[in-house]
Amino acid sequence: MDNQKLKAKVYIDGANVFYTQKKLGRSLDWQKVKDYLSQRGDVIEYRYYMGIKKSDEAIKKYLGYLDKINFVVVTKPLKIIQVDNQHPLYQLRNYKQIYKCNFDVEIATDISFDRTTIDEVILFSGDSDFKYLSEKIKNTGKKFTIFASRKTIAWELRLSASEHFFIEDIPEIFRG
Repeated sequence: MDNQKLKAKVYIDGANVFYTQKKLGRSLDWQKVKDYLSQRGDVIEYRYYMGIKKSDEAIKKYLGYLDKINFVVVTKPLKIIQVDNQHPLYQLRNYKQIYKCNFDVEIATDISFDRTTIDEVILFSGDSDFKYLSEKIKNTGKKFTIFASRKTIAWELRLSASEHFFIEDIPEIFRG
């Protein structure tokens, strides 16, 4: 990286990162992530997008933690989807309902509005739905950087980004 520090915003797809951490069996420490990213550039904002269940005390505690380290948190209620006996999750695990929440539109909208005030978009997600956004942001001359896992990054997103990092290769950003 050159000596010029880029002005960046970080966007975190909470659901994608949650499942990534489950696959890795490790949890990110967001304060350590902030410390790590501050060495790369001038991060002016961290935005964390997540679905929440009503009366979930663990989520409330997590939201408090994110607020304490100055993250902007965007939330909406999780949807409950009823699953019939033909659904793979019912057949594999006998799930009768699943929780779902998607923030792709909100993340893409916020990045689109923010693009004129920053030099770099940093996205924590491996979701291929962000490929088009990555290409469009790069076409404006901005840098689009992905942080994801080898286990969860879509190859389309990986190829479309300006740069990508595998989080499992950065041990200093994990808890413990």
